Amino acid sequence: MRKKENISASKLKIIPLGGLEQIGMNMTAFEYEDSIVVVDCGLSFPAEDMFGIDLVIPDVTYLKDNLKKVKAFVITHGHEDHIGALPYILKEVNVPVYATRLTMGIIENKLKEHGLLEHTKRKVVRFGQAVNLGQFRIEFIKTNHSIVDAAALAIYSPAGIVVHTGDFKVDYTPVFGDAIDLQRFAELGKKGVLALMCDSTNAERPGFTPSERTLGKTFNNLFAEHQNNRIIIATFASNVDRVQQIINSAYKYGRKVVVEGRSMVSIIETAQNLECIAIPDNTLIDIENLKDYPDEKTVIITTGSQGESMAALSRMANGTHRKVSIRPGDTIIFSSNPIPGNEKAVSKVINELSMKGAKVIFQDTHVSGHACQEEIKLIYTLTQPKFTIPVHGEYKHLLAQAHIAEELGIEKENIFLLSSGDVLELDDAGAAVTGKVPVGGILVDGLGVGDVGNVVLRDRQKLAEDGILIVVMGLDQANQLVSGPDIVSRGFIYVKEADELIEEARSLIEDKLFQLLDRQVSDWGRIKAVTKDTLGEFFWRKTKRKPMILPIIMEVS
Repeated sequence: MRKKENISASKLKIIPLGGLEQIGMNMTAFEYEDSIVVVDCGLSFPAEDMFGIDLVIPDVTYLKDNLKKVKAFVITHGHEDHIGALPYILKEVNVPVYATRLTMGIIENKLKEHGLLEHTKRKVVRFGQAVNLGQFRIEFIKTNHSIVDAAALAIYSPAGIVVHTGDFKVDYTPVFGDAIDLQRFAELGKKGVLALMCDSTNAERPGFTPSERTLGKTFNNLFAEHQNNRIIIATFASNVDRVQQIINSAYKYGRKVVVEGRSMVSIIETAQNLECIAIPDNTLIDIENLKDYPDEKTVIITTGSQGESMAALSRMANGTHRKVSIRPGDTIIFSSNPIPGNEKAVSKVINELSMKGAKVIFQDTHVSGHACQEEIKLIYTLTQPKFTIPVHGEYKHLLAQAHIAEELGIEKENIFLLSSGDVLELDDAGAAVTGKVPVGGILVDGLGVGDVGNVVLRDRQKLAEDGILIVVMGLDQANQLVSGPDIVSRGFIYVKEADELIEEARSLIEDKLFQLLDRQVSDWGRIKAVTKDTLGEFFWRKTKRKPMILPIIMEVS
């Protein structure tokens, strides 16, 4: 008797909800029939024209509309662009979170801050372990990155296996833990990989990314060269391996270490508790005790390597840090590269530090956590995917990886450069983009999530560019002008130095108001509109500026 063939009519859907066309806000939904698994839940930082915005998180309308299908968030590693949106999104999509131990430790700190720890199911997963989530089975694979416990994912579905690398590099001599599990990638390749989703951040760079361990020698040399100076090193709070190497050098040269910056202190504390960092006894000291040691016997490891205005290093640079003052002779080391868009902010901090007499070092003190072209080729060669979907990067990075895939023999029609919101349906028979779901950035301002929309942002941009004019007038019950119009300027012109201009504008609008009132116009909306149009035209003619004009009418009894 002929066996019945096990053929499923359903296809796997891959839906990026963020993380494409940009660095940050990484989030991808995998859907098969009644099951959705979401990989990562990251944020991005605001652009320069997003005045007052703290951070940007993905729009998860699609997940909320399909809430019954969503089984879990599965997290690759503990960087903000992969976990930062979790506390906000879990309030609307409350499903379990799966992650490796340090990643989970950092997530739990965030959940605690937002009062969500007791309301969120969490599961720590070991490398090599797989979890069943509806129609999916997710396996965590050991990789290397600039944070401990980074994982790639093998996503098993009835349609086939998808390998998602997360952020990764190939480091044969990692500072902590084991090297990337290349053997497992090869085994998956032999099983047959339907699609590869590979980190594109460094896809434009030829060669290999150096091992994190190579910086150990660099730090030793810098410590030896500056034995008579206080050393301050700025790096990413999450780069635990970098902090480990700085501590190793400090211990070797007999220096005490201060860790400064709220996020840095929190992550290092978590890493210590999970034994992901080894700090010799009596090496760490509290910042309060810094004054008890000579400068040449101390090292300060701090946040602020990206020029963030409120970070510890920026406050030291501008003289507002309460515990640390920059002095001539201090050696400041930037152990990071500026993220695209942060160059001006970093340059500003470097200039401020230099003006205070500090020596600033920012070359050859950083290695990337992302794979260059040869490492990307290695992952492709091991996994032999049928389809490829470059992820994690701006369009130029995704395109660079697409060229690599073509060089390796993957057919052009099997390479998909997706945009956020695209619905890619695939199985062994083929793949195609079949639709689009709502995506975008939700703006977070203080405690407000999504309450600052395009209109508010446009108003803020307008206020920043040309300022505001407030026109105040009083009308009585008979609709007669009894006070004003008075004009108040903020961010447009300084009134005391523009008496003639303001007086001319006041007379002009007064005449217009009398004309309206003589014609028995009592509609306040009409009066406000005429005020805005009249003053807008007047000030454009006189100044070539377009301030926001806000008329205020008060009823005087």
